[in-house]
Amino acid sequence: MEKLKFDIEGMSCSACSSRIQEKVRKTAGVISADVNLLSNSMAVTIDESLISSKEIIDEVISLGYKAYIHTDSTPDKYKTQSKKKLNKLLLSLILLIVLMFFAMGHLFNLSINPYVNALIQFVLTLSIIGLNFSYFTSGFKGLFKLSPNMDSLIALGATASFLYSIFAVLLTDDFIHNIYFESAGMILTFVSIGKYFESKSKSKTTEAISKLMKLSPKQTLIEKDGRETLIDTDDIKIGDTVIVKEGYALSVDGEVISGNGYCDESALTGESMPVQKDIGNKVFCGTTLTNGYIKVKTKKIKSDTTLSKIIALVEDASNSKAPIAKVADKVSLVFVPVVIAIALVTLIVWQIISGDFGSSLSFAIAVLVISCPCALGLATPTAIMVGTGKAAEDGILIKSSSALEILSKAKNVVFDKTGTVTEGKPSVSEIVIFDGFDKNLLLKITASLERFSQHPLATAVVSKYNSDDYFEVTGFESVTSKGICGIINGVKFFVGNKEYIGITDKTDVLEDIAKTGATPLIVSNGEKILGIIAVSDTIKKTSKNAVEQLHDMGITTYMLTGDNETTAEYVKSATGIENVYAQLLPDGKEKIINDLKKSGVTVMVGDGINDSPALVSADVGIAVGAGTDIAIDCADIILVKNNLDDIVTSVKLSRAVLKNIKENLFWAFFYNVIFIPVAAGVLFLPFGIRLSPMFGTIAMSLSSICVVSNALRLRKFNPHKTKENVKMKTIIIDGMMCEHCKAHVEKALNSIDGIEATVDLENKCAYINGYADNSVLKSAVENAGYTVVEIK
Repeated sequence: MEKLKFDIEGMSCSACSSRIQEKVRKTAGVISADVNLLSNSMAVTIDESLISSKEIIDEVISLGYKAYIHTDSTPDKYKTQSKKKLNKLLLSLILLIVLMFFAMGHLFNLSINPYVNALIQFVLTLSIIGLNFSYFTSGFKGLFKLSPNMDSLIALGATASFLYSIFAVLLTDDFIHNIYFESAGMILTFVSIGKYFESKSKSKTTEAISKLMKLSPKQTLIEKDGRETLIDTDDIKIGDTVIVKEGYALSVDGEVISGNGYCDESALTGESMPVQKDIGNKVFCGTTLTNGYIKVKTKKIKSDTTLSKIIALVEDASNSKAPIAKVADKVSLVFVPVVIAIALVTLIVWQIISGDFGSSLSFAIAVLVISCPCALGLATPTAIMVGTGKAAEDGILIKSSSALEILSKAKNVVFDKTGTVTEGKPSVSEIVIFDGFDKNLLLKITASLERFSQHPLATAVVSKYNSDDYFEVTGFESVTSKGICGIINGVKFFVGNKEYIGITDKTDVLEDIAKTGATPLIVSNGEKILGIIAVSDTIKKTSKNAVEQLHDMGITTYMLTGDNETTAEYVKSATGIENVYAQLLPDGKEKIINDLKKSGVTVMVGDGINDSPALVSADVGIAVGAGTDIAIDCADIILVKNNLDDIVTSVKLSRAVLKNIKENLFWAFFYNVIFIPVAAGVLFLPFGIRLSPMFGTIAMSLSSICVVSNALRLRKFNPHKTKENVKMKTIIIDGMMCEHCKAHVEKALNSIDGIEATVDLENKCAYINGYADNSVLKSAVENAGYTVVEIK
């Protein structure tokens, strides 16, 4: 299976994208295909043993379009094309103004021979046609291949006006008031103006991706033969030593091998506080060293960097199709043929009613040029593109538009405990021994076994032991979610939960440990219990606030854990999670997810390997960024910041995007349903209201611009300002001058338990989510060195 991306040339509306998509999807060897009208691209998954990229391109060409394998130089190519289109547009506009002067000469008392006037209009219109001939090549090619598109409507309308005017001049005497050269010129020019502004608006929808692409510098400073050498970033190789000075952006993923400093990782994670970097720490492409000096050993370059993978995720999500888009796709396939049929019927009916062919043709042309399949095609991808881009800015990576739509309907949110609700960095809080067994020996035995395990609890025990003096272990075995065992000096020791050990006594000690929220690791030699090591894990400060906000949104919360019931109940009471299931194996988590899905859309949030079956089974799987690669691969959405409040943001954003799509689709359908009959003249006989082809062309262009502009409103999405969040406070702060000030205030406020703060430097304020007394908030800001003006 291979994923390919193509750039498509020649698409003018949703009928084009739908037709290409249908054609490619039905081709043998194609697993999936999604065409994006917004980005003029196509994402295809193929079985490379059955079909090649060239065959895909041939399929697209057979429909009358052009296709190319996507390359990094594509944006530059489109910039050049955009400049040429602007030049043609300006020249067309100048010619149209002159054409209108002659067409409306009677208003200016223009004294000129009618035939000379007609000839001048003919030449000017022909020039405008020449400048915009792409509408005719694309439109008539689509007609001849029985796959008409928006260009077909434009070409038919302009051609009808142009040819009718020629015949009127040649066959009638009083022709000067019955020619429509200016209509042909206006149709082409106004459509081009609309297309230009539409493309400008569309380019804003991809700003998030564009910003990410600009983060990596074009040139990089490396150390070669003991000297600093500036080279092109594309020439860097794995293993090269990159020199990063203060203010420099990193062009690779790597590891710090010399020096120290602070990196601004906000572009990748959305976290504004700079992160300290010392020898051995990882650094990432696209981040900036705000102060310090480091040398980095290159680990990943080009498409393998974290930045490139984020860009790829955002692009893939933007190119994917949301289920709601299927309605528009089906309508688009038949839209243009239906409009042509309506225009033909309009011409015939008005010819019968009025007997005036010129007037009848004007009604038919108005129907052709006012119809807008573009708005239908742009309704979904514009909102998806802006929404996924906005999410990426906040450190939320959405893999598909389908996941975004499904998330908006979430009824149940299910959390894993360790590493999701809790920090995932447990530590030994207590060691209990029985029958005088030596405490240090118990710890050494346990650590010797646990060092072979990757579980967070095992890491806590090994960290507590803090020595390299281990017993030799043979016959090590691990039973998922239960425990481990191994032979030390001929004796088989067991470490795990009470079901694994088979404990029948010491239950009072176990209950006391569990009541504190700690997890008991029971150590046995197979004959008796030697001791219990209590390991506790801190609950994330954002967990309670996130759970409360989900409840406010009407979502039911659950927690699944392999831990004991007492510990699970402790976490439940501390966070407010409504339902908990304890002592579960991975398949047990999966079964509960499948049961919950029967009651509504179910979201699973996890971070570990044992969460992957549940993440896959859920309607939407969300992996926290600090989790394992397997969990992240299985998830539909990734939280880079490891912050549970981002789950709330994800749901709110998904609802905002879906609402925006519905608004766009409503406008696109409403526009066509209302204006096509008006253009056909249904209001002319009763009220004398009619739409000229000129106003039809303007209305058509505005409909697409309206859809794109509505989608752009999502760029201002702020989860802290939604009505769902009833616990928000705003602190007006004096004294903040720069990004460092912003970071200091955010750090001070976020250090308060249960508080999530976002600072707005431009408006000199901080938005607060969570519960805290105003005096506590004020004290935190003032202790950071700033003045609180007001708390609202």
